[in-house]
Amino acid sequence: MNKLRWLIGFVFAALLFIVPARAEDASAARGREALTLHGYLKAAWSDGAYTRVGTLWGPDAPDPTNDPEGYLAAFCERYGLNKAPFPNDGLPMGLRRGVEADGSKKGIQIDCLLCHGGSIGGKSVVGLGNTRLDLTRLFQEMTRADGRRFPLLPYVINSSRGTVNAGMFSAVLLSLRNTDLSMRRFPLPLGSNLPEMDTPPWWNLAVKDTMYYDGRTPSDSVRSNLQFFLGEKSLNELKDLEPMMRDVMAYLRTLQPPKYPFPIDAAKAGRGRLVFEAKCSKCHGTYATDGDSYPNEVVSLKTIGTDPARAVGMSDRMIAHYNATWFGDRHPADPVLKGYQAPPLRGVWATAPYLHNGSVPTLHLMLKSAERPARFLRPPSTDLAHYDREHVGWTFRTVDSPASLSADDQRAFFDSSRFGLGNGGHTFGDRLNADERRDVVEYLKTL
Repeated sequence: MNKLRWLIGFVFAALLFIVPARAEDASAARGREALTLHGYLKAAWSDGAYTRVGTLWGPDAPDPTNDPEGYLAAFCERYGLNKAPFPNDGLPMGLRRGVEADGSKKGIQIDCLLCHGGSIGGKSVVGLGNTRLDLTRLFQEMTRADGRRFPLLPYVINSSRGTVNAGMFSAVLLSLRNTDLSMRRFPLPLGSNLPEMDTPPWWNLAVKDTMYYDGRTPSDSVRSNLQFFLGEKSLNELKDLEPMMRDVMAYLRTLQPPKYPFPIDAAKAGRGRLVFEAKCSKCHGTYATDGDSYPNEVVSLKTIGTDPARAVGMSDRMIAHYNATWFGDRHPADPVLKGYQAPPLRGVWATAPYLHNGSVPTLHLMLKSAERPARFLRPPSTDLAHYDREHVGWTFRTVDSPASLSADDQRAFFDSSRFGLGNGGHTFGDRLNADERRDVVEYLKTL
């Protein structure tokens, strides 16, 4: 009996020291599974489109049956996708099997990781913006491989690898719904005109009060991220998906940026930290081992001076319509336009090119606006052989005219004169001297 009492007492005492999983941890775990292992949309293309699209690449394309790994690598290279770091039916990150009403898998569909599944140094990273994605080529050629013609769109999806016009996707889908989210026969004239943009990293969401570049939508708005399901989901189906998206958002807040992989000059970085905290922290915050302090500062267009097209392109009618629907019911978007939110800078070394439209290749050029190239060629891959360790960002080649480029290089050509892609503004670093600028860039490697 004494032994039994001792055993019961031991088990009870041990249980006191077992820390149960916190609710937020369980939610994040469910969110990771929901994001990486499950699909929620019907197929956009047939299963055969994935294997047939290689016939459009030329005679040297790998055979998808005899060389599936070679075919996957060629597919990723052509369209700027990355290998999935999780089980994905042999498909690249960003594509997955479509899901039918009965739960069966059929065909191919896109998901969030098409744009938000990037790579750095040859390693796929969930939550890093995909700077190599060629969405136009992917959509056009997969549709062609399916025996259909891709429709003409009234806006640009992307003019260069790495940019994407997700804003116009959601604006068009919302214009096809009434305020009760029932379908319309004709789109509402909401007046939004949004340009292509760079994809921001997800790991910054943990410290942000708002999301999206204009800082007008509360970061607690789980429903906002369900806009991209409007292509097929009813209001009731969106409501059913809300708990899933809440878990996904919990997972996104756990993401951490990759660490800078090269040596850092500690003396330069130490001096750079002092300059940064004196000159930059008002908007971008401070960073320390015991916690960051981020001000959630939305900077006026007049002050920041960067290309205003993304901010002003979201019309008042669009905001009003959004806020009148289920999406804006609990967390309405701010009806007042101010400018752009200065982002947190954890992991900034991995997020080149810079500005909201990806128009600045390196951090050095972010701090010296007069040297920014007007037209340049993005690197052929995200291998670190193409990484600029001194200036922090991607190497690039200036180009006077795309006419001299190969067809593939033309797809990597970035032209800052295009709508929404201006590389001006954020001239605050111009006030630094050469040593201060170099030291700040060295410090930013540490974040």
